[in-house]
Amino acid sequence: MLKKKSISAGKASLVLFLCQMISALDVPLDLSQPPTITQQSPKDYIVDPRENIVIQCEAKGKPPPSFSWTRNGTHFDIDKDAQVTMKPNSGTLVINIMNGGKAEAYEGVYQCTARNERGAAISNNIVIRPSRSPLWTKEKLEPNQVREGDSLVLHCRPPVGLPPPIIFWMDNAFQRLPQSERVSQGLNGDLYFSNVQPEDTREDYICYARFNHTQTIQQKQPISVKVFSAKPVTERQPVLLTPTGSTSTKVELRGNVLLLECIAAGLPTPVIRWIKEGGELPANRTFFENFKKTLKIIDVSEADSGNYKCIARNILGSAHHVISVTVKAAPYWITAPRNLVLSPGEDGTLICRANGNPKPNISWLANGVPIAIAPEDPSRKVDGDTIIFSHVQERSSAVYQCNASNEYGYLLANAFVNVLAEPPRILTPANKLYQVIADSPALLDCAYFGSPKPEIEWFKGVKGSILRGNEYVFHDNGTLEIPVAQKDSTGTYTCVARNELGKIQNEVQLEVKDPTMIIKQPEYKVIQRYGQVSFECIIKHDSTLLPTVIWLKDNNELPDDERFLVGKDNLTIMNVTDKDDGTYTCIVNTTLDSVSASAVLTVVARPNPPFDLELTGQLERSVELSWIPGDENNSPITNFVIEYEDGLHEPGVWHYQTEVPGTQTTVQLKLSPYVNYSFRVIAVNEIGRSQPSESSEQYLTKSANPDENPSNVQGIGSEPDNLVITWESLKGFQSNGPGLQYKVSWRQKDVDDEWTSVIVANVSKYIVSGTPTFVPYEIKVQALNDLGYAPEPSEVIGHSGEDLPMVAPGNVQVHVINSTLAKVHWDPVPLKSVRGHLQGYKVYYWKVQSLSRRSRRHVEKKILTFRGNKTFGMLPGLEPYSSYKLNVRVVNGKGEGPASPDKVFKTPEGVPSSPSFLKITNPTLDSLTLEWGSPTHPNGVLTSYILKFQPINNTHELGPLVEIRIPANESSLILKNLNYSTRYKFYFNAQTSVGSGSQITEEAVTIMDEGKMAMASRQVDIATQGWFIGLMCAVALLILILLIVCFIRRNKGGKYPVKEKEDAHADPEIQPMKEDDGTFGEYSDAEDHKPLKKGSRTPSDRTVKKEDSDDSLVDYGEGVNGQFNEDGSFIGQYSGKKEKEPAEGNESSEAPSPVNAMNSFV
Repeated sequence: MLKKKSISAGKASLVLFLCQMISALDVPLDLSQPPTITQQSPKDYIVDPRENIVIQCEAKGKPPPSFSWTRNGTHFDIDKDAQVTMKPNSGTLVINIMNGGKAEAYEGVYQCTARNERGAAISNNIVIRPSRSPLWTKEKLEPNQVREGDSLVLHCRPPVGLPPPIIFWMDNAFQRLPQSERVSQGLNGDLYFSNVQPEDTREDYICYARFNHTQTIQQKQPISVKVFSAKPVTERQPVLLTPTGSTSTKVELRGNVLLLECIAAGLPTPVIRWIKEGGELPANRTFFENFKKTLKIIDVSEADSGNYKCIARNILGSAHHVISVTVKAAPYWITAPRNLVLSPGEDGTLICRANGNPKPNISWLANGVPIAIAPEDPSRKVDGDTIIFSHVQERSSAVYQCNASNEYGYLLANAFVNVLAEPPRILTPANKLYQVIADSPALLDCAYFGSPKPEIEWFKGVKGSILRGNEYVFHDNGTLEIPVAQKDSTGTYTCVARNELGKIQNEVQLEVKDPTMIIKQPEYKVIQRYGQVSFECIIKHDSTLLPTVIWLKDNNELPDDERFLVGKDNLTIMNVTDKDDGTYTCIVNTTLDSVSASAVLTVVARPNPPFDLELTGQLERSVELSWIPGDENNSPITNFVIEYEDGLHEPGVWHYQTEVPGTQTTVQLKLSPYVNYSFRVIAVNEIGRSQPSESSEQYLTKSANPDENPSNVQGIGSEPDNLVITWESLKGFQSNGPGLQYKVSWRQKDVDDEWTSVIVANVSKYIVSGTPTFVPYEIKVQALNDLGYAPEPSEVIGHSGEDLPMVAPGNVQVHVINSTLAKVHWDPVPLKSVRGHLQGYKVYYWKVQSLSRRSRRHVEKKILTFRGNKTFGMLPGLEPYSSYKLNVRVVNGKGEGPASPDKVFKTPEGVPSSPSFLKITNPTLDSLTLEWGSPTHPNGVLTSYILKFQPINNTHELGPLVEIRIPANESSLILKNLNYSTRYKFYFNAQTSVGSGSQITEEAVTIMDEGKMAMASRQVDIATQGWFIGLMCAVALLILILLIVCFIRRNKGGKYPVKEKEDAHADPEIQPMKEDDGTFGEYSDAEDHKPLKKGSRTPSDRTVKKEDSDDSLVDYGEGVNGQFNEDGSFIGQYSGKKEKEPAEGNESSEAPSPVNAMNSFV
């Protein structure tokens, strides 16, 4: 629910300007003008006799007028009365009552006259009357003794006061007496009883009269009423107590409130209805008060005249009364005379038109004197309600009074004729700024005066043309109206006033602003109680206007509560409660416009609990429950849940009974005998469940035979010679009466036996002893109470107690399927030997020994259970190459029978598990040592081990795979003829005659030459240094020069002493590593005749060849191709890692042949 309202200040200004049009030609006070009455006391002036009397009379004129008074038609000389003074520069009289004067002495009709040289204005006749609040006359009031059911009127008869008092009835405790259709107060103040009841008996019926003018309350003596009973009370048809008779008349004046009353007696209390004969009661002006006994029509007019009928009705009949209403009218204006400002020689008229019922008489006065005896004026002519002026002169100035009167009142109006010759003047301030909102009216004022009346023209801009056309409205008071102002209407507007005596102009400014808008309005919200809600109010406005935003709740200010948080663009309500429900309005005000938008907040919550639970129609097995729903809290009730309490059997425990739709407030409930019922109702809506209602009255149903028997009857023996009969007992409300017991009956099935029965107390078990072992019985359990038995129960089959089985399964056979699985068979035992419910068979089996190790260990028996009458089963998870035993036993509810003889079987060989470990030690340049452990589970006789290995290059690519078979009795191996600085991956597993087991893998790396490692390390350490690069360039250049020099000298037969220098300064880091100084060990080639590899020491003839003397950049850097990390550390770690790592792919590295590898066994 969203609504938006916008109020433009321009529209309000329009109304204001149009109202000012009436007085737009008021004569400025600096010009001569006759008097004008501006303020006077009301015609009927009731004064407080304890306070000073102030009779107002104010007037304006030029020159300022003088004042005089008449009292009761004669001159009132205030100078002769010390108690009366006139305010300075005013005609207001002050009569001093508080200092000794008496208000009654100044009652009368007063009239004020304001006079100057141009005329005299007079006030209304002001009737002064002091208010009166007299005491009640003392009277002896007899007690009222009334028969029950009769009517009664208690008369108030208040003293006559001025103004009339307000009447009300109270008791001695100053509490208002309750009123209803039966008892009510009439318009005359009397208290009417349509029929009296015993509760009307009391001694303090007191009528009070409140005189508001004097703020006093007068009290009548208490009236006593005693109602006596008269059986039987006689019912009566309606009789009107007021008004009496069948018809009456009523006269009311136009514009007043019409009150018509009908009060009737009767039993039962009559109901009043109103109609207008031959017409309809006026809509929107008709109201019913005092329990429809009073018809009220506001602002009556002549059209409301007619016959009004009131009808009083009860079940015995009706009575009616017709009131003939006539609406008269005191005089009222049709056209009141208005001031005339004329220039010499002009013509004009004064018009005085009034209406009334009867039609009023119109009379004229000039300067307070009847015009018939006033001084002659040749320029005027009286024509009934009009005075016509022709060719007026300055002496024609005067004040004329028009009096319209009939028997119900009079009207008096002053209007002057002021003859002036004045050039135009503009009264609106120069350069006045007007601001309006776009698309709203703009009203530019040009208040003026002049005589003759000036003509007004409007221009836009400094040199603009005269404004004409439908887009402008020119008012008689000089105002220019732009009905729909636009942004381009902004600018300067010039008003020009001219008459025959002159011309004048004035400029005003108009600014048109953008309207204020709410671009994000608050939206309808539904929120649960104690939640949080926000309303948005985002606005857009003219940048030159400063808006203010206020929030209202239900058109009133927001509650003074810290839960209401007003933000810049929103209103947030925290911890919402029910009282926050309502309409929230965002109002945005600027100096020019106002916009608003509203949204409704609905607070929802769980419903309030139902109340007024009532039980009706009580029967032995049913009752009707009714209730009144609680407040649904803005979320409709979907259903009602009815619960009951059994105060006899389970006090304090509530059970679900039924539920009904939310539109239903009664339900027929089915009941059980011998239950002390209480009911409660829970209302449910979308938010949740209400609190339970108050419980209803209790209802104890009569006892009866049980309707049902115990459930879940069973017969199961706990010992071989008994039968235990059990059942679920009836609940308390199922017993249907006191003395609940059970009749337990049994007999052996398939045997021609009689039923054996026993009656037991309210228990749930009975044991039959001395029964045969595990035989079937027919069993039944029947409920009974003090009133009789339940219906015949159904029979169930049970068994006496079980005993252990007597026979073991026979012909046990085992079929071995494979090394880990076997199948066992047996013959079933005879059912009679089971002596109970056959539950299945259990197979016990255990490993005696492993055939490969011949070693005994702790025997761990395993058990497999096969349900039902099964005669075979599979034995999984056996260990290969092992000896097992098993036996089979039958199982019933009591336990296991004897075991069958042990059956021996063996499992064949299987593949072994992986070797327990694989270690690679003692890495050298071309060999590795492998050590391993035998499989944890050989699963047979090991025949050999299989070793496979292959190199891995630096891109993780695998080289050729080599396979070696190793005798089963070996536990280590030295692999020779391997490539140095090479990573190898090894795969190792064991074999039996069945096949190969799972393998274990490891990786290892052979070591490289020590000298190359050290030099490479240095090279890596400094290779990235700038100074080193420069140094290497210089060394390379020097070597080149030396080579050239050497070559030249050699060609000349000379010698270059390089060898001696090498011998004298041999680098110790390129010497072979020794075992005792912590190095990797001696580097040895598998074949002594094998030539040196690239990058080794120089040949024995110590000659330096070009291709072998490129110094260390090739052999120690690129030659090993990534063998070192960037920090110079060696990649390969001899730790047997299993991850693949980059390995050197040296072109001279070749895998050793199987022959060489076999020859390297240790």
